[in-house]
Amino acid sequence: MTDEILRLMAERRSIRRFKPDPIPREIIENLIDAARWAPSAGNLQPWHFYVVVRQDRRRCLANAALNQDFLAEAPVCILVCAEPGRSASHYGDRGRELYCLQDTAAAVQNILVLATAYGLGTCWVGAFDEYRLKSCMGLPEDQRPVAMIALGYPAVENQSRPNRRGLDEIRTYI
Repeated sequence: MTDEILRLMAERRSIRRFKPDPIPREIIENLIDAARWAPSAGNLQPWHFYVVVRQDRRRCLANAALNQDFLAEAPVCILVCAEPGRSASHYGDRGRELYCLQDTAAAVQNILVLATAYGLGTCWVGAFDEYRLKSCMGLPEDQRPVAMIALGYPAVENQSRPNRRGLDEIRTYI
């Protein structure tokens, strides 16, 4: 099983071309369920997930993301928001400024890995105008958009594996 999880992590790619095929709701629910099992500081779970299926809203996401049109073309986008106040309630400024972001990043990674297991392609997008996104999506004031995930069946097959730095370059035992 651990080999399978590592294989999925290695196979995951950033996909920006999708088939128009719909994604079954059960799969989407499983992806959000995987996200909620991510670790979070103090188990505060400072996140909210918007499953964006409406074309006009996906276009809004793409426009706010510096015109990354693949967000509008993917059949589903998941907008991941942090709830900084939830983290701050226990950890003060560090919770508001750091922990809630780390927690949502862990949730995003869970989604990406499980989506790969379902044969779905994803792209984690963090480049966007936060205020424009909040405005066009009508987000509550207490939520901060952190990431968007374009989600769909890949229109391209067998993308090559990107280079990774060697273990000796990135690891030090102390």
